[in-house]
Amino acid sequence: MVWGRAMTKPVLSLQLFSMRGLGDLATQLEKAACAGFGAVEPLEGHLRDADSLQAGLARNGLSAPSAHVGLQALRSERKRFVDACRQCGIGQLFVPHPAPLVAKETKGAWQRLGHELGALAQEMQGEGIALGYHNKTAGFERTIGGRYGFELMFEAARGSPLAWQADIAWLARAQPDAAEWIRRYAGVLTSVHVKDQAPDDRDRDPDEDGWANVGSGVLLWPSLWRAAVASGARLFVVEHDNPRLPFEFAARSYAYLSRFLT
Repeated sequence: MVWGRAMTKPVLSLQLFSMRGLGDLATQLEKAACAGFGAVEPLEGHLRDADSLQAGLARNGLSAPSAHVGLQALRSERKRFVDACRQCGIGQLFVPHPAPLVAKETKGAWQRLGHELGALAQEMQGEGIALGYHNKTAGFERTIGGRYGFELMFEAARGSPLAWQADIAWLARAQPDAAEWIRRYAGVLTSVHVKDQAPDDRDRDPDEDGWANVGSGVLLWPSLWRAAVASGARLFVVEHDNPRLPFEFAARSYAYLSRFLT
C-alpha cells in the first residue's frame, strides 16, 4: 500500500484500538475481517511483535497501510519500528499528539514539536516510511498570541514531508467547523480518523465516553467525507475510543461507511 495521494481511491481501515476489548491480536484481526474491513491500523505494541502481526494480517486477508507509534518510541527505537513496518507492509506512521511534551501549550513547545516531527519525517522518508501527526483537541482549544498551536507546529515543520491524520471528532469537539480546517490544511492532509460523537441526551451510553457508532451520532459524515476526499485524504480509519460492543461497532460503522466507497 502506498502513501497518501498515491492511493487513487479512498481506503477504509479500522483502528485496532477500538477492538482491544475483544481479546488478543488474533481475535481482533479475525473480527475486523468479519466486520467487512480489508485494512487495519495497528498500534505501537503490535509492531513490537511484527511476526505475529504479519501472520495475523496474512491469515485474515488484511493489509495495514498505517500504524500509530508514540514519539518517545520513535526517538529511542526508530530502526525497530521502521523494520517492523517494512515487514508488515506499512507505509505510514502517525504520531498521536504527545500530550506531556506540550502540556503548557506554549508557542515554543509547539514550534519545537513541529521542528522535531518535521526533521523525523524528512529522515524517515529516506527510509521509505511516511510520517504524520495525529491530533486530539490540543492545539485547537485556545490561541497563543492569536495563533493556534496546530498552526504553529505545521508552520515550524514547513518544507518537510510531515503529513496530517485528522481525527475529525476530536477536532470537532474543539472547533465549530472541522471541515474548514480540513480545507485549510489540504496540502498536508493524507488520512482521517472517522468516528462519531454521541448525541448529548439521555440515550447516550455513559460507558462510551461520549462516542457513538459512525453514522449514529451528530457529526455530518457525508459532507465531512466529501471535504476530506476533496482535500487529499485517501486513508479513512474508523475508530471508537471506548465501544461497549466492539464488533457491533465495527460492523455497523462499516455498513454505514461502505456506501461512500462506491
